[in-house]
Amino acid sequence: MMLHVPQVLTVEEVARVRTQLDAQPWVDGRITVGAQGAQVKNNRQIDEHSPVGRAIGEQIVARLMKHPLFFSAALPLRIVPPLFNRYGVGETYGLHVDGSVRTVPGTQQQLRTDLSCTLFLCEPEEYDGGELEVVDTYGSHEAKLPAGDLLLYPASSLHRVHPVTRGERVCSFFWVQSLVRSDAQRALLFDMDQSIQKLRARLGDVEETLSLTSNYHNLLRMWSQV
Repeated sequence: MMLHVPQVLTVEEVARVRTQLDAQPWVDGRITVGAQGAQVKNNRQIDEHSPVGRAIGEQIVARLMKHPLFFSAALPLRIVPPLFNRYGVGETYGLHVDGSVRTVPGTQQQLRTDLSCTLFLCEPEEYDGGELEVVDTYGSHEAKLPAGDLLLYPASSLHRVHPVTRGERVCSFFWVQSLVRSDAQRALLFDMDQSIQKLRARLGDVEETLSLTSNYHNLLRMWSQV
């Protein structure tokens, strides 16, 4: 399931983040990938140990944990501290799949990457090219979202960033370990939760919505890994 999560950050917050990031040194993006990824990756990143990057990442995670749509879809257990990348003209990241396990920088903690996240930190009109393409069983899907919006998709998906041909593309990227490992089960829970919210808004906490809510939580109890 691919999901567009709007307004994780406001326009003003994105502007502040960009000012902070623009003042930081940028390093070769290949330092955070394995041998396969290094062959197709050509971009720049903020060092993963950067105090400025970590502080901004904490702000992003705090905002996401309060975002009802993100929480409903991801059911996050743990989130890898967000990283930040930049693509200039000619830079790209070819077709690849994200690593299945990440180590949280500066710790021994390992995290299974169930979901990948890309948070856009520039407006679509600021650059040409640079579309994020995700390939799944239903074909290829391209995304180029407004600044402050996030794309959530299964980390098991093949994906790429098309070459930038004008301007610069700046984003944050990171991974989520979900309470529910299965993409299919997580998608069913998301659909059920969204339906419950709509029914509650229309009917209130009547017997039917309470029954569906009970079923939702019993399924989550059955499928979650805590």
